[in-house]
Amino acid sequence: MAKKQPDSTLYVLFIASVAAIGGFLFGFDSGVINGTVTALGNAFNSNDVSTGFNVASVLLGCALGALAAGPLSDHYGRKAIMIITAIIFAISAFGSGISSTSMEFILYRLFGGLGIGAASVLAPAYIAEIAPAAIRGRLATLQQLAIVLGLFAAFLSNYIIASHAGGAQSIFMLDIAAWRWMFWVELIPSMLFLMGVLFIPESPRYLVAQGKIEKAQQVFAKISSTNTIEQIENVKKSLHGDKKPSISDLFIEGKNRIHPIIWAGVALSVFQQFVGINVVFYYGSELWQAAGFDESQSLFINVITGTTNIVSTFIAIALVDKIGRKPLLLIGSIGMFISLGALTFIFGTAGFDEVGKLALTESMGTMALIMANLFVVFFGLSWGPIVWVLLGEMFNNRIRGAALAVAASAQWLANFTITMTFPVLLANLGLASAYGLYAISAFISIFFVVKYIKETRGVQLEAM
Repeated sequence: MAKKQPDSTLYVLFIASVAAIGGFLFGFDSGVINGTVTALGNAFNSNDVSTGFNVASVLLGCALGALAAGPLSDHYGRKAIMIITAIIFAISAFGSGISSTSMEFILYRLFGGLGIGAASVLAPAYIAEIAPAAIRGRLATLQQLAIVLGLFAAFLSNYIIASHAGGAQSIFMLDIAAWRWMFWVELIPSMLFLMGVLFIPESPRYLVAQGKIEKAQQVFAKISSTNTIEQIENVKKSLHGDKKPSISDLFIEGKNRIHPIIWAGVALSVFQQFVGINVVFYYGSELWQAAGFDESQSLFINVITGTTNIVSTFIAIALVDKIGRKPLLLIGSIGMFISLGALTFIFGTAGFDEVGKLALTESMGTMALIMANLFVVFFGLSWGPIVWVLLGEMFNNRIRGAALAVAASAQWLANFTITMTFPVLLANLGLASAYGLYAISAFISIFFVVKYIKETRGVQLEAM
């Protein structure tokens, strides 16, 4: 038995990494829009509101995909829905690149959103269900690492393509506009995800819920060195009887009230978005051009931001199973409040050039870059990965799929709200007002964590 643990740990790392490719696609698909915003606006003759919807439309699909993924994966299995998700990503990537009208583009992005939303539920649920408690936090953090690697890959590919073409609107290979190629790059990880999912097992806890005990024993034997019969009995007990999981389990038995733990998950999701992190990732190029940088500089700043996000996620991986989830959330909330407050002050006291564009002095521009990247650091080591860790493990086996679906769907709706309102805030109130609102959200999140979040480090899923 002593030799089995390293082997099982490597196998668990492999299958968790495959599931996390869904997170990579989630990140890539979310970030690829960043370098194309201006080009899309010109290609489709969009105004501020239309441009905002070109960017944000995917998020409505995400909310629907997240809401559907939980119940569907409870019925058909985590693996089957991940396969469908990979196919959706590929179709959306190809379709977004061939779109000739704003409506056609929005439809493909909405369809792609179904895949992103589903991946945001399936990856954390699957990883939590196959990971040993001692390393579950680190493995669950793979989801966020994959997301930030996907964002970075999108920023980098956008930068490389735009640099070679001379801009996102310029012609790249085969006499096709560069922005179209930016979307087509996603076809590569989509195919890798599809092939990878074919080689991973179904979640053993899902198999137990479906009464497929023999198959569950086989999977548990591969992923754990502990007694498989005992594990299965614990899972059975946590499911509370023979009835299969359903949406009705989200409500307190005999009452028309949703379990309080669901509301905690929803609030975690909403706060993760209301601090404005995706304004940096979706509108980074536009944001820095509004602050006085040119397109090439703005795209390069995106690459720096993506790198910062990756480094901070590795810090989270190192700490999540050592100091716990709650302390990291608190550190992140305080750090984000300070850095967002500083950005609010910088943008609020900056002057304007002759065309009314925000003009930062060299020192203030440098300070804005430092504060923006500090914001990303504090988010990346806390609310970015830890929310996904908690959502994957805080719900019991009976309600995990459906509860995660509700929480993730709320997250995408919050994301849509922030993404859709940023261009309007930028055009009418300026950067300072937008960042002031995000700073207030970060401040409130401090008190939310202190009062409502419980520590889950080292706790077995069956004990939740």
